[in-house]
Parts: sequence; structure tokens; C-alpha cells
Amino acid sequence: MKKSYQHKTLGILGGGQLGRMVIQSAINYNLDIHILDPDPSAPCKDIAQKFSVGSLRDFDTVYKFGQACDVITIEIENVNTDALQRLADEGKEVFPQPAIIKLIQDKRLQKQFYKEKGIPTADFVLTENKEEVRLHADFLPAVNKLGREGYDGRGVQILRNESDLDLAFDAPGLLEKLVDFEQEIAVIVAKNQSGEIRTFPAVECAFHPTANLVEFLFSPATITASIEKRAQEIAVEVINAMGMVGILAVEMFVTKDGQVLVNEIAPRPHNSGHHTIEANFTSQFEQHLRSVLNMPLGNTEGRCPAAMVNLLGEEGYTGDAYVEGLDEAIAQKGVYVHLYGKKTTKPFRKMGHVTILDESIEILKRRALAIKNLIKIKTL
Repeated sequence: MKKSYQHKTLGILGGGQLGRMVIQSAINYNLDIHILDPDPSAPCKDIAQKFSVGSLRDFDTVYKFGQACDVITIEIENVNTDALQRLADEGKEVFPQPAIIKLIQDKRLQKQFYKEKGIPTADFVLTENKEEVRLHADFLPAVNKLGREGYDGRGVQILRNESDLDLAFDAPGLLEKLVDFEQEIAVIVAKNQSGEIRTFPAVECAFHPTANLVEFLFSPATITASIEKRAQEIAVEVINAMGMVGILAVEMFVTKDGQVLVNEIAPRPHNSGHHTIEANFTSQFEQHLRSVLNMPLGNTEGRCPAAMVNLLGEEGYTGDAYVEGLDEAIAQKGVYVHLYGKKTTKPFRKMGHVTILDESIEILKRRALAIKNLIKIKTL
């Protein structure tokens, strides 16, 4: 008899805040979650049924960890895909599939995939080193991206003119045409093994001016019905083209002339879906569980307008974290604080987020700014 998802052990590679919020959803279903993370103080360490310390990049460590699980998933892409492929070949369920993780680990492969599949994206050229970037000076203004291991704003550099060429990466990467966009939006889409697909409403993202991290998020995005429809269609097109099982965040640009272009994708829960814990009928974290365990997918409709504020470590503070303004924030109606269990802060480290619920996006934009100015992650 095939084992029910209720009796399967789910292994997650990565024990950061994304894994922590997945576990918080899994508790409601009595699911058994095992975590592997290199940091003995990772946010998941005290709430997983089993927590193992080890490298996510080491073949033997990942392989041994996966052997004790029925289903294996990720909360970070920087993992050993060869070990995951061996586990899949031996009958373990690995979602997203190892080949898809491998594709997404390299932005060069990602962009070529979009081109081959006819998925709308900005024009680009592949480069091997800084010297090759210089040869494409006529392609500027452009975004220079490292092919591998860039994340959270690292490995991304805007080159506006020839005087910026010294900033180019001296490693395999790509130059992507700088898009004159109206908005940055994201759609999260999920697919289970049965082929059921659900998308979340598009959200609008506002980025920190220097850290290149999402600072605010607003749901629903203030876009036309036709752009919303197109964004949903593209998200479904991408997950189907990949043949992926799991949850996928699709970040997109809306250009000034109304085009919708894929920027990047992430095959896991994502910053653009944090608000769904309170703001939607099903959170992205529960949907991740449902998709990889082949449960029925949940309803993704929004309950009401929402904003999300990322809580980043303040500049000039490194050490034991102290949350300034917490009491004043949680005294307000519709304010939900999520701290990630990180005891040590440093500048721009993701320490938590706040979701705010209210009647309109206009009100939420004012309240989100006020919360950002109120809550500060400092040291004692």
C-alpha cells in the first residue's frame, strides 16, 4: 500500500526563515520535518523534529540526509544536485526536481531556457569575464549578473555607461538590457504531482535603494486586469515548460508600454509571498507543503489588501539583536510581526518581516512606511 503523505517524512535542505515558516505550517498537519543546514544556530534548529548540521553542497552529506526521508525539498537553491539526482534515481521523491534546481542555479541557463521556450524576457548576451563585458559596451545600459551563486542583491551590478565597466564581474555571467519598467511584480505558482496548478494574485515589490532587497510588498498589485491576466499566464507557462512540481516564484517587470517580462525565478517559498500567512486563504508555505506532498492545493485568493515590510538589520549594528519599537507596532490593528529566530544582527541581514492588513493599498503604503520607521533591529 502506498504511504500517505500523513506518514511521510519531509526533508528540507536549508534551515533558514523559509524552512522555519514551512515548519510552522506543517505543525497543523502533524507532519514530520527533518532539516539539514550548515549553521548550528539556524532558525529551524529548535522546531524541526530532526535537525542535522552539515554542508548542503557536499554530496555524501546531502545523500545520507535524503536517505532517511521520503520526500526531499529545498528552501535554498545552493545545494548538491548530483546527490539529489541519485536519491531520485533510487526512488525518493525530490521536488523541485534536481534538473530544475540545477537550471535555476545558473542565471545563464535560466535566460537561455526562457529564450528557447519563447518566454518573454529582456534581451541578453552571455559573457565569460570582465574583458568580454567590455566588448559589449554598445549593449549598455545593462545589468551585469553572475551566472552562479548570486543572491539577495549580491552578484548583480548595473552598468549604465562605459565609465561603469570596471565594476563588471570577472567571471561567467551575462549582460541583460536594463529594462525601463513601470513596476516590478511577482506571481507565485504551485503545481502538485497530480497536475493541479494554482497561482497567487500578483504582488508589487519595492526594493531597498542600496541593498537590492525587497523592502516593501503590496498585495494586490496596482495593475490592470489585462496585465494581471498576462502575469498569471506567464507564471503557469514557466512552471509547465519546466515540468516542475513544487512552488515557484516568478519575478517580472511591467514595462512602460505594458509588456510583462520575466526577470528571475525561485523554485521555493519566496520573499514575495510572506504576506500570504495572514492575507490569503492559503499561505505560500502551506502551498509548498501541499505541492511537494501531492496534497490538494489550497485556495490562493486574498482575504483583504496587505503590505509586507522586510525587517533588516540596521546599518552600524552587529551583535545580539534587539527589536526597537516592537510594543508600539503590535499594539496596532492588523499588524503581524514575524521574527526569524536569528539572535545576531548585522547590517541588512533579514531578521523578520511585518504584515499589515487594511482596507486599501493607499492606506497600506502610509502604514508600511510608518512601520519601517518605527521598528529597528539594533543591538543592546
